[in-house]
Amino acid sequence: MISLDEIRRARERIGDDVLRTPLVPLGTDARIRLKLECLQPVGSFKLRGALSAVRAASRAELAAGVVTASAGNMAQGVAWAAREAGVPARVICPDSAPRAKLDRIEALGGKVVPVPHEEWWQAMLDRGRDGVDGFFVHPVADEAVMAGNGTIGLELAEDAPQFDTVIIPWGGGGLATGIASAVKALRPNVRVVTAEPDTAAPLAAAFAAGEPSEIEFTSSWIDGAGGPALLPGMWEHARGLVDEAVALPLAEVEEAVRLLSSRAHVVAEGAGALALAAALRREDRCVCIVSGGNIDPDVLARILGATLA
Repeated sequence: MISLDEIRRARERIGDDVLRTPLVPLGTDARIRLKLECLQPVGSFKLRGALSAVRAASRAELAAGVVTASAGNMAQGVAWAAREAGVPARVICPDSAPRAKLDRIEALGGKVVPVPHEEWWQAMLDRGRDGVDGFFVHPVADEAVMAGNGTIGLELAEDAPQFDTVIIPWGGGGLATGIASAVKALRPNVRVVTAEPDTAAPLAAAFAAGEPSEIEFTSSWIDGAGGPALLPGMWEHARGLVDEAVALPLAEVEEAVRLLSSRAHVVAEGAGALALAAALRREDRCVCIVSGGNIDPDVLARILGATLA
């Protein structure tokens, strides 16, 4: 758990440089409310954690630049934060990352270092990669990053009407840990539910088994959530903060993308639609974290085109 004091310090570091994102109903359905992190300047919540971490570092730590390992969204946040700090950003990313995300990283001044998926995952475990120098900002497991993510939870506690459940996409766990830390401190009766694609759902498997366990991992169009395994230390966070972990079929996530487009007029990537897909299975009052909107245009066209077909 991240302390409430640390989350509040992260909010002071970030200041007004991130959007206080709106909380809106899903069309006319007031049971489901959407926290639109897809509206951040980089298209996802990741700017919160990136700015928190980079601004918490000293000038000496930043002297050689900043490095992260990311499939795209954290890379954009770190590139933004590094550009603001006046230092270079290097991004270790899987060579399967969507071209649209890589283009935006480079537009922000980041240098992309593409590697096979297994080597990208290892860079997260090792907190860096040989030959790629700089201050490493872990996309998930840095306390300053999780505290930055937790500022979303502060906003929910301040802005949201009564709700029963907050549903958060689980990628590495940094978003869920940050938000849940704040929500559990300020609204302890709210349930925390995580959502993963069922092709890559290590947290749901861990909850089912009572401990981390091996899963069969299959990559999919949902590139910002799920993974082959839990990152070190994240099970301990989840066990103390998460009430339920849900794994969702890809078809249900595609339907959530279509609903977000048609009923809320929102473009969401796969990870950003996961929470709504989980909420549609429930009957209680939910807040869904729409974590990002950086979807590959071809993927979006395929999903929306299925409605016409």
